[in-house]
Amino acid sequence: MNQPKLRSLLILAALTLQAFAAEPVHLDHKGERWAASTLRHMSLEEKIGQMLMIWVHVQYMNTQSPEYQKLTDAIHTYHLGGFGVSVAVDGPLLLKGDPIEAAFLTNSLQKQSKYPLLMAADFERGASMRLIGPTDFPAAMAFGATNDPALARQFGQVSALEARAIGIHWNWFPDADVNSNPANPIINTRSFGENPAQVSTMVTAYIDGARGAGLLTTAKHFPGHGDTDTDSHLALARVTGDTARLNSLELVPFRAAIAAGVDSVMIGHLVVPAVESDPNKPASVSGSVITGLLKNQLGFKGLVVTDGMDMNGLVSTFSGTRPQISAEESIAAVLAGDDMLILPPDLDGAYHGLIDAVHQGKISQQRIDESVLKILRMKASVGLNTNRLVSLDDAAKAIAAPENITLAQTVADRAITLAKDGANLVPIQPAQKEKLTAVIFTDSPRGSDGTRAFIAELRQRAPEASILAVDNVNAKFISESVLHAVKEADRVIILAEAVPSGGRIRGGNATGSAGLDTAPAQLLATIAKTAGNKTIFTAFGNPYTGVNVPGIETYICTFSNVPTSARALVRALFGEIPIQGHLPVTLPGIATRGTGITH
Repeated sequence: MNQPKLRSLLILAALTLQAFAAEPVHLDHKGERWAASTLRHMSLEEKIGQMLMIWVHVQYMNTQSPEYQKLTDAIHTYHLGGFGVSVAVDGPLLLKGDPIEAAFLTNSLQKQSKYPLLMAADFERGASMRLIGPTDFPAAMAFGATNDPALARQFGQVSALEARAIGIHWNWFPDADVNSNPANPIINTRSFGENPAQVSTMVTAYIDGARGAGLLTTAKHFPGHGDTDTDSHLALARVTGDTARLNSLELVPFRAAIAAGVDSVMIGHLVVPAVESDPNKPASVSGSVITGLLKNQLGFKGLVVTDGMDMNGLVSTFSGTRPQISAEESIAAVLAGDDMLILPPDLDGAYHGLIDAVHQGKISQQRIDESVLKILRMKASVGLNTNRLVSLDDAAKAIAAPENITLAQTVADRAITLAKDGANLVPIQPAQKEKLTAVIFTDSPRGSDGTRAFIAELRQRAPEASILAVDNVNAKFISESVLHAVKEADRVIILAEAVPSGGRIRGGNATGSAGLDTAPAQLLATIAKTAGNKTIFTAFGNPYTGVNVPGIETYICTFSNVPTSARALVRALFGEIPIQGHLPVTLPGIATRGTGITH
């Protein structure tokens, strides 16, 4: 696409955003009065309920079904403050829902509640993270590779437009973690990069764009999950840096987010010895971290929210039955300074545990009122005091507008980074009539939307190419066929798909993994050893996937495994778009941050 046409489309996208965007996040005098008045008329039980949030999965539910009745009973029994809107999973796969179905569901639940519900979501890549159809943005690290905060700002705007259209008010994003540890199993591409200044710039831009279009934002995972080697979904992670290190690295983007007006900060299930002396007390229940560091030292006045309280990084530090653990961790969280507690392992245990703690004098009424007022003010800031429903017709107009799809593809195109090309294999010249073989290492036996898009795009340009798929199940059985095809090929494309995913264990690593499992990794190493000088290795997602594989001469990163990234990759491989990305992280033994071979 020529540059003038691209500029015109981006201008059109901006104008469309202005036309459809919700009111900016703004608390007016009417909202202030509503929040104060509502708090005065609430019972203790209603106040406690406002501090709790559980999952709801986007799926069709008959309003008389047991599934729907369970949700409405939770609203009425526990006076919930809101829901985290997500989808069901099948192993590593998200069973994505429909946007209109999501809008219908949020409307339906709002009608059941005495108080307006705050609807939140983990839309780290926008609504397409959980739903089929919305604009398909790549992961945060792809934005880091573009080094263009204007794109991050527009990303925030589109995310807000599409989220608000389906009744979502609060995004648990941006990720303010600095991914300084290549072995990090859970942050990885969810971070904008390893440089605190660049991460700060991107975080600030996203917050500006999202809040300006009416979406509440969250900086996570305080005080910084980037330099850890443990997935906190599985176990308690540890941040080992001293105070000087925290101030110069981990805390830099959080300070920037606070200065930018971020609405909430999410606390990670992390042990931070530089701040909290108790080696078994996660930051999420540490008064030293939340009240001492975040509120008093950094001056944050907004909503403090826990990471998921059902994660093993927190649950493992308590003992007892599931209801007892929920009660104890909820009490500890409130005493530490958390305002909203999301996804307790047992809702009834958390709810009654907090009520009992107030009656017993462990938690004061004033402390509860402080948090609930913040929650009500957040609700009023996005207009829930005057209107809690969305128009299904408006949602259909807002989701996946053509100019926003173009914007997402532009980000993916500009993110493609050629870190190394010692054998001068890029771009591929179709006229050379080479025998081309592609080996796809997939995250799942069924592949992903991204790998399927890659295959379709490659077939269009090289219909006679041999394409083989390797997964954790078939790797040992297909290795001989793959190595034979690689040996016979003139040029080989390796697509190594690996992305961070909560709770994933590979190769027996009990602390999590964002890389290939053992058998696929062994096959990859053999291919690189025998055919490295004719192999184009692509890190399709996790950029570090091939750094410990000797023999790789050509190394490309997409920083995401979504279809837009797949299309961008194939276009770049065949010289149809310029390669212009620069590494937002260092790839040990391959290339340093900020570098990239451009074509």
